[in-house]
Amino acid sequence: MIVVSVLYYRSAWFGSLAAYYTCLAVMRFSLVRYTQRQGVGENRTAEWRRCRLCGGMLALMNIALIGVVILVLHQEGSFDYAGMMIYVMAMSAFYVTVMAVVNLVRYRKYQSPAMSAAKASNLAAALVSMLSLETAMLAQFGGGETFRQLMTASTGGSVCVIVVGMGVYMTVHASKQLKKRQESNNENT
Repeated sequence: MIVVSVLYYRSAWFGSLAAYYTCLAVMRFSLVRYTQRQGVGENRTAEWRRCRLCGGMLALMNIALIGVVILVLHQEGSFDYAGMMIYVMAMSAFYVTVMAVVNLVRYRKYQSPAMSAAKASNLAAALVSMLSLETAMLAQFGGGETFRQLMTASTGGSVCVIVVGMGVYMTVHASKQLKKRQESNNENT
């Protein structure tokens, strides 16, 4: 739907959103496809590779996310919900964020890099959901232009830093684990 809007309206706002959600969809599809074919915990090396790939994708998705934040700051795009829908979106955003954090902690016990990557992508999506809720609330309830820009810049910047931090951490940690596995395999042969 967003891709159609990009083409129809020729909008940088929709383009940035389309890039972000396309990367997120590709990452999630990749993880689902992997777990359906390989299972969870069957091949740790392959899971660490998948985790490293997802970490890199999270870091790259940040470019589109920065574009979204810049466009919102310059009022060239925003999230807008009609009537009472903003309250429904608020409940949804808070629920998704709480569940993303709970699941990130809960699934650590499985020690599966693929599951951790999936939960990190859920957290990134939840953080963007909170950012979009904030921009919609500021657009609907006001607060002044300076306040809107300050809040959007601080929240958007924080979300971008967290998402890129998760991506870099996943990439570096997965690379270290793959290197350990390689060294361990070389010692055994």
